[in-house]
Amino acid sequence: MATVSYKDAGVDIDAGNQFVENIKPFVKSTKIPGVLGGIGSFAGAFELPEGYKKPVLLSGTDGVGTKLKLAIDAKIFDTVGIDLVAMCTNDLLCNFGEPLFFLDYYATAKLNVEEASLVIKGIAKGCILSECALVGGETAEMPGMYQEGDFDLAGFCVGIAEKDELNRIERISEGDILMALPSSGIHSNGFSLVRKVLFDKLEMNLDDDFQGKALKNVLLEPTRIYVKEFKNNKDNINALAHITGGGITENLPRVLPDNLKAVVKRSDIKVLPIFDFIGEHVELEEMYRTFNMGVGMVLVVSPSKVQNLLDSSDAYVIGTIEKGKKGVEFI
Repeated sequence: MATVSYKDAGVDIDAGNQFVENIKPFVKSTKIPGVLGGIGSFAGAFELPEGYKKPVLLSGTDGVGTKLKLAIDAKIFDTVGIDLVAMCTNDLLCNFGEPLFFLDYYATAKLNVEEASLVIKGIAKGCILSECALVGGETAEMPGMYQEGDFDLAGFCVGIAEKDELNRIERISEGDILMALPSSGIHSNGFSLVRKVLFDKLEMNLDDDFQGKALKNVLLEPTRIYVKEFKNNKDNINALAHITGGGITENLPRVLPDNLKAVVKRSDIKVLPIFDFIGEHVELEEMYRTFNMGVGMVLVVSPSKVQNLLDSSDAYVIGTIEKGKKGVEFI
């Protein structure tokens, strides 16, 4: 009687082993103080840093949404890993947490070692930019679950913060200034709408020119990571909001008390050209509740600290905190 192997069923253990060998240098490049052991164990180990009075562990998980579909279609695999890390580590900053370590989950129909290795290379770069370690992950071949050529990503990050610094809402006062840290592009939200407008409605192609660059490179520009800016300016910031899905409209109120509102001057926002272009086909309010519009982070800063941010970062003023029902008022 003929026998059937795991490889016959669509899962190649040898390819998985080769993949692990390929990514070992990338993982090693992210090693920071606190990492115990290396890749290949059943769990990643990390020793908590000293110097914290009341340390609290923070955790976050995210993916990159349908931006991943564009990366697959464009066959550009070395940037979405940066997006994956960014979406997790940027969130931790909003609770004044500093990233410690990261893990990834990569699932596919059939493991393409070369493509998967490029993805992990990007994840390692994202970890370096976030000053955290890549301590492990999981790769799953699931024929029948995914179509051939497709894969999915999820990321998981753990950070650390002082317990007394977690609640940022109580530090916000009337008269505080809103400052924007620019985004690098669309980041990793709103791509279902991007694809609907650019590819379905306008029938554009990934290789089309957009202001001197291939459209695919504009769309797949990696999400900016703000860890270094946060660490350099931590003492100057009362609160910060990561502008992801929901835009400024939905994310900024998450850091506001019930009796204060954010008043944002639209004309002061440095809107990126890609948003101006998409905005020709989408209502303005829909744009601002879907995309970051060129603002990756909004910082809430005391007036006396504004100059420090202007001198030490590329942050710029976009509004103020005023009395009123919690929310965002655009003027």
